[in-house]
Amino acid sequence: MQGKIACANVLSDLYAMGVSECDNMLMLLGVSTDMTHTERHVITPMIIKGFSDLAREAGCSVNGGQTVLNPWYIVGGVASSVCSDDEYIMPNAAVAGDVLVLTKALGTQIAVNVHQWLDEPKHWTKVDGVVTRDEAEAAYSAAMSSMARLNRTGAALMRKYGAHAATDVTGFGIKGHAGNLAEFQKADVSFRLHTLPIIAKMAACAKACADKGLDFKLVEGFSAETSGGLLVALPSDRAAAFCDEMQSIDGCPAWIIGDVVAGDKTASIDESPKIIEV
Repeated sequence: MQGKIACANVLSDLYAMGVSECDNMLMLLGVSTDMTHTERHVITPMIIKGFSDLAREAGCSVNGGQTVLNPWYIVGGVASSVCSDDEYIMPNAAVAGDVLVLTKALGTQIAVNVHQWLDEPKHWTKVDGVVTRDEAEAAYSAAMSSMARLNRTGAALMRKYGAHAATDVTGFGIKGHAGNLAEFQKADVSFRLHTLPIIAKMAACAKACADKGLDFKLVEGFSAETSGGLLVALPSDRAAAFCDEMQSIDGCPAWIIGDVVAGDKTASIDESPKIIEV
């Protein structure tokens, strides 16, 4: 699964520009020196297989890379594609009146942490009574499935529905990436986020943790995501059809979460955003 998530994350850099076909991938692997010889020889082939399997699902292959020894495990890569001008979308043409669509739910960071705490009683107390053990397992499963899912469908639909700009949502959180994207626009616009789709129970867990001194800043938009969805600026009259077709093809929803408005190239989240539990 770790290999699949890494592959999906690498490919999202292409997908965020509407490029749905990858011509070549390289895999970068840092094998942990803290592992025993046996652990390295069991785990490393599994990670390579996961990465390669998802690359094949994406219609490409892994044709090289580099492997090193490292204190902690690292897996990543490079994806490249040769494109004509009509096969990619520059991320700088959003206009006032567009809407913002998100193709994956938020909350992967806290879902993974809460799952780890199932075996760590001193940390589980932060969320005990807010989420059940079964709900924590379900959130973890949802996060794993989401992170390992390609953004390829979203990339193809960006071109079909005339997207004006997009980015993938990863380590800076939804607000961080929205801000970076807004800053890059040619027009004087800002992004206003009014809705946050979040993995079920994770908003409540984030609040409980913040009350006890561990603030993931999930609802504030700064909780890191891994292999998150695409944040896409679309013409308002095409966004619903984009979301409907995403659901039809991938079997997973996409949501209209904000508006592009005249502004100073910044991003904001409403003081009390609508939370959609996924």
